[in-house]
Amino acid sequence: MDLAAPLAATWHARLALDFERRQHATRLVRREHAGPLRVQKALYPEGEAVCHVIVLHPPSGIAGGDTLDIDVKVGAGAHALLTTPGAGKWYRSAGAWAKQRLNLRVADGATLEWLPQETLIFDAARADMQSRIELEPGARFIGLDIVCLGRRASQENFTRGALHLDTRVSRGGQPVWLERGRIEGGSALLHAPAGLAGYSVSGTLLAAAPGITPALLSACRALPLVESGAQSGLTLLPDLLLARYLGHSSEATRHWFFALWQLLRPALLGRAAQMPRIWST
Repeated sequence: MDLAAPLAATWHARLALDFERRQHATRLVRREHAGPLRVQKALYPEGEAVCHVIVLHPPSGIAGGDTLDIDVKVGAGAHALLTTPGAGKWYRSAGAWAKQRLNLRVADGATLEWLPQETLIFDAARADMQSRIELEPGARFIGLDIVCLGRRASQENFTRGALHLDTRVSRGGQPVWLERGRIEGGSALLHAPAGLAGYSVSGTLLAAAPGITPALLSACRALPLVESGAQSGLTLLPDLLLARYLGHSSEATRHWFFALWQLLRPALLGRAAQMPRIWST
């Protein structure tokens, strides 16, 4: 028996979404899906200028051998916000890798907010996540990623398996942020000061927009953490702000990132932060 082969049927799911500005409204003009990955309808809790979409993965978990492809295009002048209904789960694998490929393209003058809820990496999972964010000059983007290694509430640590991360952000075809990581279950990197320092939850918020000022960075740095012993840091690069979080509580991580979003959204996107209703259900 080949132990590297998946023990159950695997899914190759694909979702393609295109947003365009029509007069004063952002419309979801293309919605294609294959397999268990889809959206139900466009929502407008802020009015027609901003289109909210909830990305659904009905199986609620990703198993070894599964592949998810998500492709999003936001046309000039449009504004889209994408989130998920709950935590994403990456299950243990007998050997096969589970993969997610995220491709986000934002046109000049367009805005995309990619704000999924947290990702749970089960012990012995083999997760490969690749993100490509392509911004044209004048595009604006805020993205969020929270990763929980193991399930702390169930006394489960990340002792086996692996997580691969590969993120590339480009503007006008030129790379502005490149990051690659490989985290092995049970490895020394989980506890090393240069790694995760013993924390089970890590988070990244990335804001790319023209005109990010040192004053805005200082305001973000002044925000307190609600989790005792957690660590955070913020870095400002040209037109790019990066926020990091290390802790044990996904709820506390979300709290801090939402506080950052409340500062960044009006300053960079010209709109007050309005929490998606699905986050409260």
